[in-house]
Amino acid sequence: MADELFESDVFTLTDEEGNEDDYELIGTVEVDDVTYYALIPCTDDDKEAEEYIVLRGEKDEDGEDVLVSIEDDEEFDRIADIFDDEFADIDYDEGADEDDAE
Repeated sequence: MADELFESDVFTLTDEEGNEDDYELIGTVEVDDVTYYALIPCTDDDKEAEEYIVLRGEKDEDGEDVLVSIEDDEEFDRIADIFDDEFADIDYDEGADEDDAE
């Protein structure tokens, strides 16, 4: 079942109050053998939002893959900077690349 969760580009996350929301995976990065996930909300209200959340992948007590909040501010800032750099390198103007290649 965990394999199905990570094969999908959409994750259903549950907050501390038990509310569930869907998030789309926009990137992953592995640092020091830990995988971090960048996700954006899937709701229509947030289509213009450019903010994303960063979560750490861990195994729970049953060995299942879970995503958890990053509590350490230094760790969070370091990983968020990596994602910011990755996303800054993305060329959103796909047509320009295709024209330049010809």
